[in-house]
Amino acid sequence: MLKASRQSNSKDPAVEVVPYDPHWSKKFAQEAAKIKAALGDNCITVHHIGSTSIPGLSAKPIIDMVPVVKDILKVDAAALENLGYEGRGELGMLFRRYFSNRTCHLHIWEEGNPEIDKHLTFRSYLIENPDELKRYEALKLTLAETFRQDRASYTLSKDDLVKEMLQKASFQGITMIQALTDREWEAVKRMRLQYFFHQFDKGDPYTWTFEDANHFHIILMMGCTIVGYAHIQFWPYRRAALRIIVIEEAFRKQGLGQYFLAKLERWLNHQGIQSFHTQASPEARPFYQQAGYCEMPFNDPDGYKGDPRDTDMGKAIS
Repeated sequence: MLKASRQSNSKDPAVEVVPYDPHWSKKFAQEAAKIKAALGDNCITVHHIGSTSIPGLSAKPIIDMVPVVKDILKVDAAALENLGYEGRGELGMLFRRYFSNRTCHLHIWEEGNPEIDKHLTFRSYLIENPDELKRYEALKLTLAETFRQDRASYTLSKDDLVKEMLQKASFQGITMIQALTDREWEAVKRMRLQYFFHQFDKGDPYTWTFEDANHFHIILMMGCTIVGYAHIQFWPYRRAALRIIVIEEAFRKQGLGQYFLAKLERWLNHQGIQSFHTQASPEARPFYQQAGYCEMPFNDPDGYKGDPRDTDMGKAIS
């Protein structure tokens, strides 16, 4: 799988924001019909999202679409490749399948994923609030000039305003993403220090994992609020380790911990992981037992030795 990166893809063209073109809706309809046919019975519908879906809004001339499928694991990548699309994995959005060509981007989600509602909520909010549309358009035009050769920075620099508008639109879906933006990484670093490494004189000793391809730092969000964090390491032989899982204190006792853990297990299963391991403190052991974990050798391939009070636990997730 592809780990999230904020670096621009060398194949991406320069950022160009142009006035709204009414032909974009026709282009979407034509392409959506091809996508639906290629994905077959697995495809429920295809939504037009992003700036090209909003009348009057200047945009990059790229059609963003959300094909909604019954089973994300049954997406026919070969059929989409035959239409000229390149599969690019998840790119930091857990459970997404992302495909692109020169003029269209596909964000494929399974039915019921809150990310679908997030895109549609943002689209509706801008359509219904012309002044906010103008604010968003002004930011896009400014960023297009600032980051003309840096598509990743252009996209990330819109994040604060997008989240502000989603909050105003009362979006409350629970989503999971790999940490990518500055705001997300600041939350990761704070939670690690606050809940785990505050007693270390030199701070967090494992910041090197932020750049390691086998370590994944995953954020749990309720609406636009970061409510949890998990650190996962991929091991050889289809094994993975849960290094950290935490829910912010203000959001505990709402079932979010068990929800987060179950979603992480499902995501790991999608990546081909067969067993998930952790070292549970005495206080955390009931949490893992409730989720079906039992005593199981940790066998860390890096030779890491945890606190002797912790219990080696694990669970088959295949």
